[in-house]
Amino acid sequence: MPAHVIATAGEIPPGGRKIVTVNGREIGVFNLDGDYYALRNICPHRAGPLCRGRLRPLVLPDGHTGMTYTREGEILKCPWHQWEFDIKTGQALYDPKLRVRTYRVEVEEENVVLYV
Repeated sequence: MPAHVIATAGEIPPGGRKIVTVNGREIGVFNLDGDYYALRNICPHRAGPLCRGRLRPLVLPDGHTGMTYTREGEILKCPWHQWEFDIKTGQALYDPKLRVRTYRVEVEEENVVLYV
């Protein structure tokens, strides 16, 4: 699996993202508190630009009448139809049969390296 240096660690701050093109594929790289994750920038629902969407928490019922918020900034919402995906796994929250392609990312000597 070829390695591509796509940024320095300082270029993508915690909570930030960078969208790159590697081998003709747009890929979003996200920094979640120093851990990096990469997703293909195509929503499997309707091919929208997924990685340009809003980052938000996971919202769950609290067992009563309200909601609880957890995993702040780990859920990516597609800007076209609001479908939500787990940045860490690529899994769709609405439909467990859908997922977006993920890629391995490592920090090597202050470089963010994407394996595609």
